[in-house]
Amino acid sequence: MVNKDLRKKFAAKNVYRGTQMILGERQHLGEVLRSVRKAKIPTRRKLAEKRALETMIRVRTDELNRINPGWDKKFRQAGNPKTTPKELLRLAASLPKDDYLLARLLTEHANAPGELLQRLARHPYPAVRENVARHPHTPPELLLKLAEEKSEPLWFLVACNPSTPQDLRDRLRARMAASAPTAS
Repeated sequence: MVNKDLRKKFAAKNVYRGTQMILGERQHLGEVLRSVRKAKIPTRRKLAEKRALETMIRVRTDELNRINPGWDKKFRQAGNPKTTPKELLRLAASLPKDDYLLARLLTEHANAPGELLQRLARHPYPAVRENVARHPHTPPELLLKLAEEKSEPLWFLVACNPSTPQDLRDRLRARMAASAPTAS
C-alpha cells in the first residue's frame, strides 16, 4: 500500500510540465498505441484502448500548442539541418520563455546565428545556456561574458569552444589544469 503522506507530498508539489516532458509523454503514448494496434486482444477492448490513447495524445498535443502555437511545425523546422539562420531567428523571436525544448533545439542547430545565441544566453534553462557556451557561432564577446559567469561553470564549455579567442582559451585551460586533482 502506498503511504498516503507520500501521495500528499507529491500532489502538493508544483511540478513544471514543460515541452520536454509533454513531448516525452506524447511519444510514449504513441509507442503504447502502436503496440495496442498490434496486440492480439478482443476487438472491443482494442478499440476502447486505442480511443483512450488517441485522446491522451491529442491532449498532449493541445498542451504543446498552448505553450507555443503550431509547436510541431516549429519543432520540425528547428530540427531541420536545412533551416536557414534567418528562419531560426524568426523562430527564436516568437519563442515563449516556457518552451525550453525548442530553445534547446535552436541553440543546438548548426546554423544558429550569433544573434540568436546572444538572445538565448540568459535563458532560464541551464542546458540552453550550456549550448550557447559550446556553440561555434557564439560571438567572442559573449563567450567572454559566459566565461566570467560566477553562478555556473560555463567557463569549462567556453574553454573547449573552438571559437573562443586563443588568449581566453589559454587562460581557461590554465584554470582547468590548476583545478584538476593531483595524483598522490
